[in-house]
Amino acid sequence: MAVTAETLREGGPETPARPLAVSRARTARRILLDRFATRTVVLGGLIIIASILAILLVIVAEIVPLFRPARAELVAAPAARAVPIGAEAVGVDEYREIAYAVTPEGTLQFVALRVPGTYPPVPVPGLDGARLTSASDLGRNRHALGTSDGRVVPLHVVYDVEFKEGRRVLTPRQEFGAPMLLDAEGRRPIGRLASATPDSGPVTVAQVGDADLVVQVVVEKKALIGEPRREESLIAIPGAIKGTITALAIDTRGDDVFVGTNTGRIVRYDLRDRANPLRAESVDVAAGAVTVLRLLNGDRTVVAATDSGEVSTWQVVAPPSGGPAQLTRVHRFERHSAPVVAAAVSRRDKGFVTVDRNGAVHLSYGTSGASLLDLRAPAGDLRAVVYAPKADGLLSVDGRGALTHWQLDNPHPEVTLRTLFGAVWYEGYRAPAYVWQSTGGTDDFEAKFSLTPLIYGTLKGTFYALLIAVPLALLAALYVSEFMHPSVKAWVKPMVEIMAALPSVVLGFLAGLWLAPAIERVVPALFVLPLVTTPGILVALAGWRLVPVSVRGRLRPGTEVFLLVPVILAASAIAFALGGLIEARLLGGDYRGWLLSALGLTFDQRNSLVVGIAMGFAVIPIIFTIAEDSLANVPQHLRAGSLAIGATRWQTAVRIVLPTASPGIFSAIMIGFGRAVGETMIVLMATGNTPVMDGNIFSGFRALSANIAVELPEAPEGGTLFRVLFLAAFLLFCLTFAVNTAAEFVRLKLRKRYRYL
Repeated sequence: MAVTAETLREGGPETPARPLAVSRARTARRILLDRFATRTVVLGGLIIIASILAILLVIVAEIVPLFRPARAELVAAPAARAVPIGAEAVGVDEYREIAYAVTPEGTLQFVALRVPGTYPPVPVPGLDGARLTSASDLGRNRHALGTSDGRVVPLHVVYDVEFKEGRRVLTPRQEFGAPMLLDAEGRRPIGRLASATPDSGPVTVAQVGDADLVVQVVVEKKALIGEPRREESLIAIPGAIKGTITALAIDTRGDDVFVGTNTGRIVRYDLRDRANPLRAESVDVAAGAVTVLRLLNGDRTVVAATDSGEVSTWQVVAPPSGGPAQLTRVHRFERHSAPVVAAAVSRRDKGFVTVDRNGAVHLSYGTSGASLLDLRAPAGDLRAVVYAPKADGLLSVDGRGALTHWQLDNPHPEVTLRTLFGAVWYEGYRAPAYVWQSTGGTDDFEAKFSLTPLIYGTLKGTFYALLIAVPLALLAALYVSEFMHPSVKAWVKPMVEIMAALPSVVLGFLAGLWLAPAIERVVPALFVLPLVTTPGILVALAGWRLVPVSVRGRLRPGTEVFLLVPVILAASAIAFALGGLIEARLLGGDYRGWLLSALGLTFDQRNSLVVGIAMGFAVIPIIFTIAEDSLANVPQHLRAGSLAIGATRWQTAVRIVLPTASPGIFSAIMIGFGRAVGETMIVLMATGNTPVMDGNIFSGFRALSANIAVELPEAPEGGTLFRVLFLAAFLLFCLTFAVNTAAEFVRLKLRKRYRYL
């Protein structure tokens, strides 16, 4: 077809429109793919939510047993009976199969609890017609038995274990020692007895009159050749107290003797000088007579009970203001309705049990000051109680010799909300404190599970990290978004984002091994640095304004920042020189000594300052990237309108762009907060990892996440430490959830406020 001028004037030759033909099969396929993609995305989201909820459910399932109350189940009572001479003349094996009691008639009676069989009574040798009048529990089924003629008979009950036809068989046997004469002059009856076996030799304290005490000290001296020599000495303390002695106890070290009286007082004698017992102090306990004195596991806490039913614990501690150690009340426990007649302590923890004359049994825990369980024996008139060696059972004996046996389920007695989050008065401390110390070097160590220092450390590390990261990241994002030249921005932004890819373990390694020693050498200079750098930048700005416009115009807008590099380097050099000069002239040449003497602050090489710098370096890329994207997404017409009415670029950035992007900026800060709270490796490697509550920037701390990483590999599964670590993880989850929820709420409010801009 020929193209004429008329055709060209009209816009060219007409071509027929191409019909849009889409097959039904293609349309159906697109709809099917769209539905598949939608359902896949929804399913993936649901799977993620379900996974998070499943993890939360597992964590909660591990935590719940921590707060289950103690439970006791009554076990069928044996038919055999044995009335003991006293509350400390009863014992049981670790499997709770065979119990025993020493009777006033001078026999040792074994009683089968959960195994068939009977045992004939075993006479105590060497009594020669005397009766047994008292007993002392030395632990591990060892006893000292006092007689009516002033002697003491050692007793050790042993359980031989063997396996026959796949079953455990226990065979009890007894080992009696030679009787020792304590009251050589009057041969008076041993009223109450307390014994200890320290490394230097046995120490025995006995009541031989209403208010008279006798102390026997045995010193064992090793010889170069032959058997060790034993030197025995007897020290009489007539009229030791005013009134009548009603209870007696001694610690296993043989250092302190505690004497209870019928006037409601405890008298403490100091036996550190074995040859010269010293009356140290006397304190009031209650209005009634002191009927029971027992030392908890570790022998630093005394349980005192009275005939008025009061139960309390006492410790010998130095007062917070200083001075000599004094016997101080630590806790009061649930009161009995009748006189307390006996008590028994656990050899695995700080638990103890007290019983009264009417048959009430109270299970308590010495550290927390909590009463865990109340029981009642079928019959009253209780005489003795035994805490099973594995802390899984209780035995009580009444006046007829009948035994009541409970199976005890109390796996986490030391855990309460108060011990987890409150100040607790631990043994050896002058006052209640927040302490985390999960392990120790001795069997009587008391685990301390206060999570408060860990929460404090987590927030402390997060605070210093955000204190460094937020200003740098936000100011950098504002400059890059609003002032930096696009060609420079194309290089700077990816470089900052690449910083986020650095593994935290690498940052922690560098912070612990390189950054911490480097900072230790220049701490004064670091505090001088902002005081020198800021004026240097302002002076450089003033000088730049004095440069002719024709010269300034040769530099592309947005690249002026490179002129500040030499200024900052020069200011840093001046700051480091001034820091050394200040330390030498004003701080006595050692800023660490000056901090300690002038401010009372200790300096740890791995401290909060190091963590703040290292963790801030890790958080900066996240905050910078999200904040810069939020600033860049502000519509251009807002900037153009602000500039058109005469505002400067700085005014536009601060008053228009920054408020409009504030929801995204707030989200960036909150995401950085979550990153800092959950950081593990940097905190683990760059701090001293010490769980202390100290606001000092030069001291270390321990965070929840780092504590989980350190403790969990060594925690026995199902134990208290294991479950407390899961509780710490749950607290981290709750903390981040609360912060993210609050952040979303604030973000929506800000978005609603600035949506019309």
